[in-house]
Amino acid sequence: MFPETFVETWAERLTRPGDYVLDPFCGRGTTPFQALLMHRRAVASDINPVAYCVTRAKTNAPPIATVRRRLTSLQREFKPNAWEDQRKQLPTFFRWAYNPATLRQVVYLRSRLRWRDSDVDCFIAALTLGSLHGESSISPSYLSNQMPRTISTKPAYSIRFWTERGLRAPVRDAFDVLRQRLDYRYESEPPNGRAIVWQMDMRELPRARRMLPRRIACVITSPPYLDVTSFEEDQWLRLWFLGGPPHPTYRKISKDDRHENPDAYWRMIADMWRTLGLILAPKADVVVRLGGKGSAPERLIEALTASSAVSRRRVRLVSHETSEIRNRQTDAFRPGSKGCILEVDCHFRVS
Repeated sequence: MFPETFVETWAERLTRPGDYVLDPFCGRGTTPFQALLMHRRAVASDINPVAYCVTRAKTNAPPIATVRRRLTSLQREFKPNAWEDQRKQLPTFFRWAYNPATLRQVVYLRSRLRWRDSDVDCFIAALTLGSLHGESSISPSYLSNQMPRTISTKPAYSIRFWTERGLRAPVRDAFDVLRQRLDYRYESEPPNGRAIVWQMDMRELPRARRMLPRRIACVITSPPYLDVTSFEEDQWLRLWFLGGPPHPTYRKISKDDRHENPDAYWRMIADMWRTLGLILAPKADVVVRLGGKGSAPERLIEALTASSAVSRRRVRLVSHETSEIRNRQTDAFRPGSKGCILEVDCHFRVS
């Protein structure tokens, strides 16, 4: 996850107001959000439903009054007893993770929010995803028993953790929590303009060419790192809220979810270059932040550059930089793990 300053620096250097900026692995939506703040036009895609929901909410924020009215309507229509059977049907993990009253509200919101069809419901769903789990012992803005906010720990591990420490799920009113998060999110004015956001594999972007802007001037992106994380496993609880199964899955959503084999990984990166070769404007810029467990920075730069040959465009490496990863997510739940230590930033010019 790169910071807003990373996008700001490159967008200021490589683009002008009105230019299109693309991120085909948009994650939390940092690139399109910052692009809009800088009066650029933004296009984003990601195969992960959580990434799509969060990015769309950040870059297509509805008026706060409309969100408040929708929350009031949802709360007024909520009948706790009507959702008790669904609560009881969920696996044991959920009974440990949430207070019964809170879980009924979460199940209700999961069923009622039409987040794919409505910007307002998408925004409420994104707020819920941010509250679904976290360090509830130190913050009342999380709905779950004590969990990391960055990842959804696996059910068996979670139950064992809670039972060994005698932890119980806190009593939380989901509607109150969502209103507090809503006020916080709108403390600053949302950006003007709207991003184009799709939930799709980046390989599908050329097929959406008729809906794509003709002149994408710049790409600022960070593909999945080599052998570092699996979003289906790490985000399984948020994926469940968006309609998925109530347990972790593996390679059901994406065949590229955590490549451990370098050959398969670099084929995926080559597919990225092939896609960009078909949709970028002449003299476009591509900025890639990349990392990999056990991969030397020199090897990452070499392989990233070599794989660009499949784009059938002239691609020139303009600059590169190596930096140490700070505040790694793994430090929060696996202290001392080696994981991915370094990452590289590469700037390419595509003729």
